[in-house]
Amino acid sequence: MSTSIAGIVEDMDYQIEQAVGDEDVMASASVGMSGLSDEILLCILHHVPVGDLLLNVARVCRKLHSLCRDKTLLTHVCLSEHYTASDLSVRQILKQLANHVQSLSLNGCYWLSGSTMEHLVRCRAVTRLDLGGCRLTSLRLSRLLSSLSLLKSLAFDVAPGFNAAQLGSEAVDSLSRLSDLRQTLLTPSYGVVPCCAQLRRLALQFDIPEVTREGASVCCQLMVGQSSVPHYQQLEEFSARLAPGEVNQTLLLLYLAVFSVRVPEHLRVFLVSIPGPNPAHWSASASLAQSLGHHGDLEALQLPRTWLDPRSLERALEGNSPKHLSFSRSPALRAQLLQSLLEGGVKDATRLVSLNLSGISHSPYPECSSGGGGMRGGGEDQLSAGTVSRLALNCCNLRHLNLMHTHYHHDNGTPGLGGETHLCASLSRLRHLRSLALPACAVSDGSNAHPHPTHATSPSSLLLGLKKPARVGVQTYRPELDASLASDGTSSGLVQLVSGCPSLETLEIICPGFVSVLPRLEPCTRACTEPRGVCTWARGVGDVHVAALEALPRLRRLTLAGLPGILKGTGLLQLAMGCKDLRTLSLANLGSLKAMGYNAALLDTLRHCTQLRELRLEQPHLNANASFFEALSCCPQLQRVCVVSRSGTFDPIATETFMSHCHAVTVCHMFMGGTLAACRTLQRVLLDRFSAERAALSVVIYPLQHEDLPLVIRDIPLTLLDRITLFQSRVAQAPPPTARIR
Repeated sequence: MSTSIAGIVEDMDYQIEQAVGDEDVMASASVGMSGLSDEILLCILHHVPVGDLLLNVARVCRKLHSLCRDKTLLTHVCLSEHYTASDLSVRQILKQLANHVQSLSLNGCYWLSGSTMEHLVRCRAVTRLDLGGCRLTSLRLSRLLSSLSLLKSLAFDVAPGFNAAQLGSEAVDSLSRLSDLRQTLLTPSYGVVPCCAQLRRLALQFDIPEVTREGASVCCQLMVGQSSVPHYQQLEEFSARLAPGEVNQTLLLLYLAVFSVRVPEHLRVFLVSIPGPNPAHWSASASLAQSLGHHGDLEALQLPRTWLDPRSLERALEGNSPKHLSFSRSPALRAQLLQSLLEGGVKDATRLVSLNLSGISHSPYPECSSGGGGMRGGGEDQLSAGTVSRLALNCCNLRHLNLMHTHYHHDNGTPGLGGETHLCASLSRLRHLRSLALPACAVSDGSNAHPHPTHATSPSSLLLGLKKPARVGVQTYRPELDASLASDGTSSGLVQLVSGCPSLETLEIICPGFVSVLPRLEPCTRACTEPRGVCTWARGVGDVHVAALEALPRLRRLTLAGLPGILKGTGLLQLAMGCKDLRTLSLANLGSLKAMGYNAALLDTLRHCTQLRELRLEQPHLNANASFFEALSCCPQLQRVCVVSRSGTFDPIATETFMSHCHAVTVCHMFMGGTLAACRTLQRVLLDRFSAERAALSVVIYPLQHEDLPLVIRDIPLTLLDRITLFQSRVAQAPPPTARIR
C-alpha cells in the first residue's frame, strides 16, 4: 500500500480513458476525473485496495475524499494477503473503518503484531470477523469480544496457552450470540465452542502435532471446565479437516460425542476429512446417515471411508439433492455412489456442483504391468468412458471434479454415449466445469504412445534438449515453428477435453503414486501411496499434451507432477503463451530425475508468465542460478515462490538481486542442497535487507536433508504451508455452500 498518489491518479485516468474513449460518444481522446459521475468513479474505486483507497486516493481531492468513504466501499473489507500492509498502516485503516465496516477479514495476516489486534475494538459495527492465522491470546480475544456486541461470525486460531476461563462475562455473552464459528486447533482444546449455544455453522481444522518442539508427547486430556460441550441444537453445518495423527482424531471424536446422543434436527452439511490409511471408526455414523436421509435437505456430505457402508450411504442420499459430495479413497462405496447418481438414488442429480471421486477405484494404487499398462482386476474396477459419460449427462452442472489417486485406462470399459472410448472425451460433456484433477494416465492416448512424435521435428525443438547455452538475442524455442506439436494427433483426447470445457480455471495432472519430498501432510501421504514405478500409460504424457492446454484461456491454476514424458518442455512455453492470465504454477518431477532437460524451456516459460502470483518448483537437480532468477524477475506480480531440490544448488547473489527487482515477493522458500551455514547466511541477508520494506516477509532457506527440517517447517505459518509447500489435490473437496474448506 505504498503506491504514490501521482501513480494512482495516472492509472485511474488511464482506465477512465479506456472505458469512455468511444469516438462516437466522446469528441476528446481523454477525459478528466472531474467530468465523471459519482457512479462511474465508485465503480472504478471498487477495484482499488482498501489501503490505497483510504491512505492515498482519499488525499487527492475533496471529491475523492468523500467517495472513498462511501459505505459501498467500506462495508465489506478483506486485508488477507495484503503483504505490504504493516502494523502502522493497518492501525490507520482500522481507525478510518471504525464506523463503516461490517465484515472484516484479516485471515492469513500472520505478520501483524498482537497489539494491532487490539485496535479492532474500534470496529463496533462489525458482524463478521476472520482472524485466522493472526496472533491472538485468550485475554486479547476476551477484550475484543467484549466490544463487539453485534458479532455473528468469528474465525480464529486456538494456540497453545489458550484458556477459555480467561474470557470475561461480556465476551461470553457475545459468544452466546454467534451463529458461525471457525476454529483452527493448534493445541488440544474445545476453544470457545462450549460458549456458543446458538451455532448454526461450525468449521474446525485440527493441526495438532504428535510431539511438541521440546520432544514431549501430546495427549487429549482437556483442561477442567472444558468438558461441557453444547448439544448443537441449532447446528446446520459441521465441517472438520484433520492433519495426520491420533491426537487430532481423538479430539474430533470428543467434539462429535454429542452426535451419538442426538443428531441436530436441521443438519444439512456434514464434512469430515481424515487423512491416512486408517481413520478411527465412529459408531454414530449409521444414525447420522439415517438422520441426513430422513429430512431430505442434505446439501454437502464428506465422510471417511470407514464411517459408512453402502446401505448407510444409500439411506443418506435417498430423497436428497446434494450440491457437494466427497468420498475419496472409499472403494467400498463406489458402486452405491454411482448407482445413486446414475439410477435415481438422489432426487435431483443436476444440483450436484462438486464431486470428489479421488481414489475410489477398487485398488487406489493398482500395480501396472511394465509392458501392457494393464490393471489388476480388469476394466470393471475403473471409471470407464461410459460411466463418466452417463455421469456427465445426469450431473450436467458439475463445476468441480476430482478423479485423482487412481488409474484410468481408456482401452478398458464400455464406450461413452457418443461411442467415445477416451475418458477425456466423456469429460468434455461437462460444459460448466471450472476445476478438474486427473491422473496422468487418464490424459494419455495409449500405453504404447511415445511421448514425442516419431516423424520429422523442427530444428528448434531438436536443439532445445541439448545442454548448450543460448546465444544472446536468439529465441530458444518458438512454438509457431514447431509443426509437430500442431500436427501430431496423439493428444486427441485432451484436445476434446479442452475444447469441451473452455471455462476450466484449475487443472491438476499428477502421475499416480507421485509423492513430493516435502508434502504438507507427509505421514499420511506416504502411508496412502504405494509407488511401484511409473504407470506405462502415464509415460505417454509429454510436451504435446501440455501444449494442448493453451486452448484454455481462463486457466488460472495449473499443477503438473510426476510426468516423465515431458523431456524438452516445449509444451510449457506454448501453454504460457496461450494462457495469458496464469496465476499459480506448480511443477514437480517432470522428465528425467537424473538431469533437468527442460530447463531452457522453463526459463522461456517464466518470461511469458507476466501475471504469475505463485510458483512452486520441485526437481531433484534444479540449478537456481543467475539465469533462473533473471527469468523469474520477468514475473512482476510474483508474490510467493518455493523451490524444492534435493541435489539442487543456488546462487546467493542472484537470489538477492531477484528479491530486489521483484518488490511484490514476500514469501521465498528454498529447500535445496548445500551446507547449513550457506543457507542460514543467505536467509539472514535477505531478512536484514528486505524486512523493513516488506512487513510480511517470510524467508526460509534450508538444506532439504537436514535433520531439523521438520521443526523448521512447523514454524512456518499454516497459511503459507497450505499455499506453498503442498502438492496434494484439493479440487472438489466438497466445500460447504458458504465457504471453501482449505
